[in-house]
Amino acid sequence: MTELPSSLRGRVLVAGAGVSGRGCVAMLASLGVDTTVADSNQTALAELAEEYGVATVSVDSAAQGDFDLVVTSPGWRPDSPLLVALQDAGVEVIGDVELAYRLDRAGVFGAPRTWLVVTGTNGKTTTTGMLAQIMQADAQRTGKRALAVGNIGVSLFDALTATPRVDVLCAELSSFQLHWSSHVRPDVGVLLNLADDHLDWHGSFDAYARAKAKVLSGEVAVVGKDDAEAVHYAADTADLFGFTAAEPIQGEVGVSAGRLVSRLNEQREDLASAEGIEPAGLAGVLDAAAAASVARLAGATPESIAQGLAVYTVAGHRGAVVHEHSGITFIDNSKATNPHAADAALKGLNSVVWVAGGQLKGAEVDGLVAKHAAQIKAAVVMGVDREEIAHALAEHAPHAPVDVIESSEPSAAMNAAVRAALQHAEAGDTVLLAPAAASLDMYTGMAQRGDFFAAAARELTPQIELEN
Repeated sequence: MTELPSSLRGRVLVAGAGVSGRGCVAMLASLGVDTTVADSNQTALAELAEEYGVATVSVDSAAQGDFDLVVTSPGWRPDSPLLVALQDAGVEVIGDVELAYRLDRAGVFGAPRTWLVVTGTNGKTTTTGMLAQIMQADAQRTGKRALAVGNIGVSLFDALTATPRVDVLCAELSSFQLHWSSHVRPDVGVLLNLADDHLDWHGSFDAYARAKAKVLSGEVAVVGKDDAEAVHYAADTADLFGFTAAEPIQGEVGVSAGRLVSRLNEQREDLASAEGIEPAGLAGVLDAAAAASVARLAGATPESIAQGLAVYTVAGHRGAVVHEHSGITFIDNSKATNPHAADAALKGLNSVVWVAGGQLKGAEVDGLVAKHAAQIKAAVVMGVDREEIAHALAEHAPHAPVDVIESSEPSAAMNAAVRAALQHAEAGDTVLLAPAAASLDMYTGMAQRGDFFAAAARELTPQIELEN
C-alpha cells in the first residue's frame, strides 16, 4: 500500500458516530490510522469501539483533546462548538468526501480515479444517475468501470475499495460535503443551478452558493447557463462550459430540433434525442444536457451518451409517471421539496392539476405560482402550510379552483387530495405532485408521500370513473 498522506499520520478525530462517521471510522481503522470518535450518543460510541477498536470521547471533552486532523460528518454545522474550538486551536477540519479524495489522490488504493462531480440545488440525483449510465455504456469502449457514488449509489469508501476496481466516480455531492472540502478538484465538475436551500446550516445564501461553486475548481467546469444564480457564481471560472435547453452556442450542449446537440468543441455533434427523456418536462431535458456535457468532456462518445440516456430510468419520486388513466397522467415529483424544485417540475407541462403543500420552511411561493399560473388548471393543497399556498393561488391564479385538504392523517390526506384532483382532471391533463415543501409534517419522508400519491392514483381512478 502507498504511504498515507501526511495529514493522516497523526491523531485523527472523527466528529459524529452516525452513518457518515461510521464509514470514516471503518476506512481509517483499516488503514491503521490513530482514530478517536466523538459523539453524544454513548451507545453508538460503544459499538464503534468494540467493532473497530478505536478510542471514543464525549463531545465536550473532545474540544480539549490533542488532534492533528478532524473529519466531520456533513450534518455538523460550521458553528458547532467542537469544530469551532478545534479550528481556533489550529486543527484542520475536513469532511468525508475530502478524506476520500486525499486517499485516492495519494494512490492509497492504486492509480487515482476520474472524479466527475455533480452538484446544484435541484436535479443532482437525476443528472448523476444519467451520467453513470452514460459512463457505464462508454466502459464497453474504454474498459473503465463507472459507478454512481456519494449521495447516490454506494459510498465513496466502498467505491475506492471495490473489486473489480471502479475507475470513474460519478459523484453527487451536497453543499455540506463541499463546504468541508479544500482539495477536491474534479476532473469535470458541474453546477446545475442555485436557489435558497439549507440557509440555516450555511448561515446565508452566499455561503451556500460558494460551497456549491467549489465544484467548478477542478480541471474542467460546467454550469447551467439557464440559471442566473449559477452563472453569477461561476463568473470567475476560467474555461467554463455550459448546458442549456436552448440552441447551444460555442462551448455548450443544448437542444436543437428535438435533439441534444454539442458545440463543446469546434465540431457540432448530434448526441441523442431530447424527446422521451425521464423525468418528463424541461427539468429532465436540462438534466440530460448536463449529464451529456460532463460525459462528453470526460471523453465519452456520442454513441455512449445516446445509449446511456436511452436506458436511464428516473429514480423514485423525481418526476416518474406513476399512473395513466383515461388520458390523465399522474407524475410523482415528491422530491420537489422547495419552490425551486417545484418550478423545474412544472416547466414543460401544459394543463396541470397541482398537488402541493407541506413544510415551506420559510420559503415564499408567490413567485412560483405567478410564474406558472397559466399552466395551473386547478390545485389541491395540503399539509401544515397549505393556507399560504392557497393564498398565493388566490392572488396569482384566481382562475384555478383550489381544494384545501384539512386531514393530517397521511394516507387519508393523500387519498382526499387525489380524489379532489380527479374532480378537475380531464383527458390531456397532468396531475402533478410537486409539493414545493418538505414532507415531515405528515410523512416519514418524501418517499412515503410519493408512494401514497401513486397508490391513491391507481386505486381511486377506477372508483371515480364508476361514480361519474
